[in-house]
Amino acid sequence: MIRIARLACIVALSGVLAIASISVRAQISVPALEAAADIPTFAVDPFWPKPLPNDWILGQVAGIHVDADDRVWIVQRPRSLTERELGASQEPPLSNCCSAAPPVLEFDLSGNLLRAWGGPAEGYDWPRNEHGIHVADGYVWLAGNGEGDNQILKFTTDGEFVMQIGAADSNTGSNDTANLGRPADLFVDTAAGEVYVADGYGNRRVVVFDADTGAYQRHWGAYGNRPHDDPMPAYDPASEPSDQFASPVHCVYVSTDRLVYACDRANNRYQVFRTDGTFVSEAFFEPDTLLSGSVSDLVLSNDAGQAWIFMVDGMNNELRIVERMSGVTRARLGRAGRSAGQFHVVHDIAVDSQGNLYTTEVNTGQRAQKFRRVDQ
Repeated sequence: MIRIARLACIVALSGVLAIASISVRAQISVPALEAAADIPTFAVDPFWPKPLPNDWILGQVAGIHVDADDRVWIVQRPRSLTERELGASQEPPLSNCCSAAPPVLEFDLSGNLLRAWGGPAEGYDWPRNEHGIHVADGYVWLAGNGEGDNQILKFTTDGEFVMQIGAADSNTGSNDTANLGRPADLFVDTAAGEVYVADGYGNRRVVVFDADTGAYQRHWGAYGNRPHDDPMPAYDPASEPSDQFASPVHCVYVSTDRLVYACDRANNRYQVFRTDGTFVSEAFFEPDTLLSGSVSDLVLSNDAGQAWIFMVDGMNNELRIVERMSGVTRARLGRAGRSAGQFHVVHDIAVDSQGNLYTTEVNTGQRAQKFRRVDQ
């Protein structure tokens, strides 16, 4: 189902740390690194973002993206906040602070809030559990992974509704061409005019739609095969790699050399495809990780060859720096914890034009952090 609105038109890294145990099939051709000294290093900025106005507070911060103008966008979950956290919003007030911030917030690189909007309204199905965000060509795309969240939404940057693909409570499985299945994340390929969806928590696929009309284009599962919804065994590190994506397919990213990366989180891997769904390669990380998996989200570096993958792992609570050509982890940042530079269920990652990284945390982490690149 497609609905279209009528518009008027220093925590720093030192050297090379332990290399993860991985397996890689079919290497990807990207420029080789000159030396290990080229590994990027970062320092946490403990003062980013700046305090929010209106006594606003963030809930679980599920998604983050930096747009072409270096504006940092997050989507957060106001409904994840507790009554105690929202003490000033209760009747009668329980305390002198706080109230929930709107779901979508835009910041500049210094951490100043520029605008905020979003939430349920007539005319579209707002997600029951906000999850992914991507901003491109002046539009904000959103995904949700709540029960019955079988749609993605497109807005202007001011929050004016443009289009909905799919409909809440309408999903017939991983080969449905009209609806999503609790989608986790999305990526807009501006060159092709398409939106890729990591679909997701209910379905087991990457699916592609026309970014202007919402028309279905194509989809595929693990190894480029047709996905199915038969019961799947739990991940077992001693077993052969699964021929299906696990739940969730947690991220999708299109590189400048036209490769599609998909995070198969619970199977502790990413897989790489051509844009038509042809399988290229896969790489595994922390293969003994159980429960929720080790590959939560990834973003590629902004050098010409995109030599690095920056990956977050919400189970082991670290940020990995991975050599894209080999799929080998060259360095790590962070550990479990709540101090600046540490993580509690790190969930999403983004990069700006200066090479700085931004991460978000869900569960009770409930924050975004900035890591300044310090080796340039």
